[in-house]
Amino acid sequence: MQLTHLDEKDRPKMVDVSDKEQTTRVAVASGIIEMSLEAYDAIVSEKTKKGPVLQTAVIAAIMGTKKTSDLIPMCHPLNLSGINCDVEELPELPGFKLTVTAKLTGQTGVEMEALTGTSIGLLTIYDMVKAIDKGMIIRNVQLEQKSGGKSGDFRREGEG
Repeated sequence: MQLTHLDEKDRPKMVDVSDKEQTTRVAVASGIIEMSLEAYDAIVSEKTKKGPVLQTAVIAAIMGTKKTSDLIPMCHPLNLSGINCDVEELPELPGFKLTVTAKLTGQTGVEMEALTGTSIGLLTIYDMVKAIDKGMIIRNVQLEQKSGGKSGDFRREGEG
């Protein structure tokens, strides 16, 4: 398989999508942050010094999704039509799972946007409670599913 971000002389390039068909494209990414019980309880009870952690993380995830082309060199600036973020409490870890869904009708996919939003949201949680627990672990940032575009649909095995 040839990499699309390299030209015929193996120099980096941004892919030309001008001839691609506009289709509805959706991508869902998720990630987990694992932490101490003390940090988890502080977030759930909204008793952190920096304010409402989960609400701030959702706003950060949305902002990160929108700013992906500013952060990832070969990503196209996109006119997103929707971004949804969901935070699931995982008391058994303890920790949280953040899921970001990005959507548009356009000529290129939104996988990187969903992944970037997820990463930024999780990093925001880390930032807001690092005074309580510097040993938090961010893991499993991954594409769960995508639809639309020439490459077709993808769904991670084992996902509902």
